[in-house]
Amino acid sequence: MSIFGWLNDQLLRMEWLSDLVTAGVLAVGLDPGSRLGGSVQFFVYDVVKIFILLSVLIFCISYVQSFFPPERTRRILGGRSGIGANMLAALLGTITPFCSCSSIPIFIGFTAAGLPLAITFSFLISSPLVDLASVILLASIFSWPIALAYVAVGLVVAVAGGTLIGRAGMEDQVAGFVRGVPVQDGDHAMAPAERLAFARAQVGEIVRRVWPYVLVGVGIGAAIHNWVPAGIVSALLGQDKWWSVPAATLIGIPMYADIFGTLPIAEALVGKGVGLGTVLAFMMAVTALSLPSIIMLKRVVRTPLLALFLAVVTAGILAIGVLFNAITHWFI
Repeated sequence: MSIFGWLNDQLLRMEWLSDLVTAGVLAVGLDPGSRLGGSVQFFVYDVVKIFILLSVLIFCISYVQSFFPPERTRRILGGRSGIGANMLAALLGTITPFCSCSSIPIFIGFTAAGLPLAITFSFLISSPLVDLASVILLASIFSWPIALAYVAVGLVVAVAGGTLIGRAGMEDQVAGFVRGVPVQDGDHAMAPAERLAFARAQVGEIVRRVWPYVLVGVGIGAAIHNWVPAGIVSALLGQDKWWSVPAATLIGIPMYADIFGTLPIAEALVGKGVGLGTVLAFMMAVTALSLPSIIMLKRVVRTPLLALFLAVVTAGILAIGVLFNAITHWFI
């Protein structure tokens, strides 16, 4: 356990980096205990740590993902039905490090191939919500129990949401053109060098896509952590406030960001006394219910199906937020 703790502190939490950044802040004449110095320390440390972890993790995950292109994933899911198929779709979604907008073309391909809505929506919910990189980053900022709890609740939302949508019998609410999208039957078997090149390209693509959100998220987190009084945050989103979970969910919907940009905000909010369930609701709303993804989804499904999707996912997020606020003491 002591070896695991050391590896967790040095490789994930990067305490060596925190010490290095603190020394740098002191070297330029700032006090890390002051608001300005603390903000600079928080910003530099979190930005560097997130990008180091993100690059390494995306490279490793993308290498694994190269064995599961959309065509192969579709074949794995094809011919399956029931709760087991939903669980498999949700689990496959965890190995695709995509935002919600990037997941929608894959959703179109699955639907065009004739996969049931239950499976395609379980994948659509899981893919941006729960991925392996976010699990490691959550563990680096909070703890492994919190990271694993996030994975569990994300998969529950994906499986339950897909199941409910599938049982609604709304296949006719998918836009007509989706069914006519051509589907490739084969997939190219990559050589080892091609897999490495694919993984490097994925790192570059994802980092280019998320870096603005990471910088904004860390900046907001630094401001909350060092400049916003805990009393104000507690009065607005305190665990004892019944509206904290709905408010956090509503706040998260207009924000378009990957989970990587929400983590520093979540870290700062928890540090100010906001309940774990409230923070999880915020993160899940940002990743699963962002306005750009809703707008894109509206182009491929009709309003009744879109409304059902939003209602099911929102209800799941609210229920999970309330539940985890009640059991926060188990984790913190």
